[in-house]
Amino acid sequence: MKPSLNTTEQFQQLDKMDRQVLRLLQENSRISSAELARQVNLSAPGLQKRLRKLEQKGVIDGYVTLINRQALGLDLLCFAQVSLAHHQPECISHFCDRVQGLPEVLECHHLVGEFDYLLKFVVVDRQHLEKLLREKISPIPGVDKIRTSIVLNEVKVSTSLPLD
Repeated sequence: MKPSLNTTEQFQQLDKMDRQVLRLLQENSRISSAELARQVNLSAPGLQKRLRKLEQKGVIDGYVTLINRQALGLDLLCFAQVSLAHHQPECISHFCDRVQGLPEVLECHHLVGEFDYLLKFVVVDRQHLEKLLREKISPIPGVDKIRTSIVLNEVKVSTSLPLD
């Protein structure tokens, strides 16, 4: 279980060295510990201690490999705004459980406003999109309205958080 974070306090606790380490890791998480330590002017044990603290505090959530979706044939990136007809806890819970089981869905955000959820997902083509919407998302009990958008061009894509 992740530690509970007070984000303002957590951000303020990061010193200049922490921010520099995080910035370099965001650019290249495969950087060797020796190279990272050299670039931030720390000993290898000093760097490892700092990394462990950042992991224990929940600042570093994990290390991942970013894969080019198009290289895997997942050509369409889409967003869907979803409204539920009912907002009882069991309806919301059921929707969230079903969405978590859909491998095409990369992100699901609970919203305030006209729509209840925003889904970000990838599909191979229009037929895959239609099948996902018709056979997997629309039939979820409580789904009332879906507004889908297909991304034409990704103007900015980043996984790096601002650290300044």
